[in-house]
Amino acid sequence: MTAAAGRGSTVIADKAVRKIAEGAAREAMPASMVSRPRGSATVQGRRAAVAVRVALPYPAPLSDTARQIQRHVAERTRQLTGLEIALPRLAVTGLESQHVASEPPAGEPRAAGSAQRRWWSARRAPTALLILAAATGCAAVASDVIRVHTTHHAAAPWRAHAVNWLAGHRSGDLGTTVGALMVAAVGVGLLVLAFTPGCRRRLTLLTTDGPRGSVAIDRAAVAALVKDAVGAVDGVEAVRVRAGRRRLTVRTQLAFGKQEDALRQATEAAARILNACLLRRTPRCRVFVTPAPTWQSPQQSTDDEPFVEKGPTA
Repeated sequence: MTAAAGRGSTVIADKAVRKIAEGAAREAMPASMVSRPRGSATVQGRRAAVAVRVALPYPAPLSDTARQIQRHVAERTRQLTGLEIALPRLAVTGLESQHVASEPPAGEPRAAGSAQRRWWSARRAPTALLILAAATGCAAVASDVIRVHTTHHAAAPWRAHAVNWLAGHRSGDLGTTVGALMVAAVGVGLLVLAFTPGCRRRLTLLTTDGPRGSVAIDRAAVAALVKDAVGAVDGVEAVRVRAGRRRLTVRTQLAFGKQEDALRQATEAAARILNACLLRRTPRCRVFVTPAPTWQSPQQSTDDEPFVEKGPTA
């Protein structure tokens, strides 16, 4: 009988694991969802790292729904592939409905978590451009060198011209200085990309299980949640939300009612939504309430009421 080591091994491609993870994420989401999950996977031996991007239904408990999809993708992918799958990295890219968000229960405790942790970008586009430029240059030089040595022809005009130009210019020349500065600028840009995390449009969520920072949500989705919650405040007719990494700014127009009451209610609504998102680092929220051109104060509205003379009482 052939030994186990001599019977070969089964290799599962990254693409197959990615397809299985996308299908598992689609199973965990409601059937009414239109958008399809997108994922990526990397297989190394008996282990695989999976990442999934989804749009969640709204309204829904954001953190609970994300953790449920995470667990289902890990368990289902592990079951179908037999690989060791840790909890995948889940990125919430948007929300599919535009209804008023349900408020979390009063006094709900926040999940325990550590300091803020941002996702590191894979920098696929800069890496691809750098590899393409380097590969194009190396391929052009190598092909010309091979042609010269095999056919005994002269070097290509472009290579001879480049060598002659470099030989005729010193380090103090204007052209050499400009070229060196351009190369240095590209190098500084690559160092900045290498030592900065990127993914500035995603905010990480607190998780009680799984690795830290394994769930993130786009800032646009957080802004949509806050916009709907503030728009439900009485008297507010227009809401604009700008979500940053550390600060969230809400600007509203008040159609009727007291400006102080609307400001307090809008601030409380925005704070409730941010607490319900369970962000690892809650951004500072600033709310501005501006009276609309047609707004009138409640006192002024009362003074404008027509006077009606009452008759004698019996």
